[in-house]
Amino acid sequence: MQHDLIAQASTWLAEDPDPETRDELAALIEAGDAQELAARFAGTLQFGTAGLRGELGAGPMRMNRSVVIRAAAGLAAYLKAQGEEGGLVVIGYDARYKSEDFARDTAAVMTGAGLRAAVLPRPLPTPVLAYAIRHLGAVAGVEVTASHNPPRDNGYKVYLGDGSQIVPPADGEIAAAIAAVGPLAGVVRPEDGWQTLGEDVLDAYLARTDAVLAAGSPRTARTVYTAMHGVGTSVLTAAFARAGFPAPVLVAEQAEPDPAFPTVAFPNPEEPGAMDLAFATARRAAPDLIIANDPDADRCAVAVPDTATEGGWRMLRGDEVGALLAAHLVERGATGVFAESIVSSSLLGRIAEKAGLGYEETLTGFKWIARVDGLRYGYEEALGYCVDPEGVRDKDGITAALLVAELASVLKEQGRTLLDLLDDLALVHGLHATDQLSVRVEDLSVIANAMTRLREQPPTALAGLAVTSAEDLSQGTDRLPPTDGLRYHLEGARVIVRPSGTEPKLKCYLEVVVPVADTARLPAARARGAELLAGIKRDLAAAAGI
Repeated sequence: MQHDLIAQASTWLAEDPDPETRDELAALIEAGDAQELAARFAGTLQFGTAGLRGELGAGPMRMNRSVVIRAAAGLAAYLKAQGEEGGLVVIGYDARYKSEDFARDTAAVMTGAGLRAAVLPRPLPTPVLAYAIRHLGAVAGVEVTASHNPPRDNGYKVYLGDGSQIVPPADGEIAAAIAAVGPLAGVVRPEDGWQTLGEDVLDAYLARTDAVLAAGSPRTARTVYTAMHGVGTSVLTAAFARAGFPAPVLVAEQAEPDPAFPTVAFPNPEEPGAMDLAFATARRAAPDLIIANDPDADRCAVAVPDTATEGGWRMLRGDEVGALLAAHLVERGATGVFAESIVSSSLLGRIAEKAGLGYEETLTGFKWIARVDGLRYGYEEALGYCVDPEGVRDKDGITAALLVAELASVLKEQGRTLLDLLDDLALVHGLHATDQLSVRVEDLSVIANAMTRLREQPPTALAGLAVTSAEDLSQGTDRLPPTDGLRYHLEGARVIVRPSGTEPKLKCYLEVVVPVADTARLPAARARGAELLAGIKRDLAAAAGI
């Protein structure tokens, strides 16, 4: 067994184009580290609907230049098989370790395969790449990013010419083309021949961001902003300046790109502690709201002053921001379809219905939301918002931030806040309280075992609420294609359980709806909502064995 591993590793080593991963792998071979080599060569990093994502390092189970070159060669072969010979592929990248190398390798492979390649001028937000695909008439796009994953990860996200991320069957066909790639020596990779785009593509994106705001709307909200060590600062501040908002106060320690993400355990605004520096900055600057992007700036987090919260600031849940933006767009007279994924709050459907607008529910991910016919607005509870689908068919943390700042400004002129508007929505539609039970694992079998246990022994009640229906989403429904997930409807509540598509996590999405008769009863409704969510979380964890 060890002899086979060494042989496999030696073959990989011989064609690895990266001195850094060559040295790493050579050291493992020399040390005879069978355990680590087995982990690196247990298979290949699987290309799916999220593209590729994994830890950096040598070997086929890690993100590295060899894996990326194969992925690019497979994508090129797929595009040519679709009749796109000579078509343009746009490539963007963030500021993570190796991102620029992976972008350059992709451009070289596309050029060598007879396609045209254009690389964004520098590390920029993912939505700029999503915009550039349609703006430049490309047949595909690639974004090198691991979004909000840990520092040692990187990833490879693929878009097709409609500007949205790949979905089946394209992902499977691209994966098959990648698997068919032979030795790396056979992949033509010229030293040049691709285009490096100028700042004009960014200027065009920034000009488009103006479209999300109403002409003549107030622009008075003052913000504290953190890029979470990512690529958002220069683009967001430019967008805010163009729109005429006050310049955001930057969280200085997190304003510049840094692939080590030194001030956070995980560079995700949702993770405990990630917003601590932003809260500290806000306590000094006293703004109207805090806005945070994740490292590739496709997500947008919002926090607001709240005297009832320790420290004086409260993070809004993604579902709360999703509802606020929907209400704002309705107030502005939006037409079209509102859409969200199944794990997001049912409040959006109620807002759309009352406004006489279309509403669609999709599988998790903007690859599905962006494909809804007639889409005007889409959101997902994980801080993703698509507020200008004609410009960016994906979540966009820059334009979402602009729209949040506009809404905060409108309310400010009325002497009101985002929390006041949330109260209004609760009075009209009932208090929709959401939470998440999220379990990060080292051993993926823990997730598989939990899903099996829930399928074989589904709960009959959670927090004293009877389960009125249970759906195994792997079978698909009349509205949804199959996906690995479970959905429970309870009396006044809903639960969805699914493995994360991008991280080693089991995610359980919880929602309760508590009727509210009048403003005086809001505190009691909130307390009841929190009590039910805590009970559901406790009982669900027991039922799943986690």
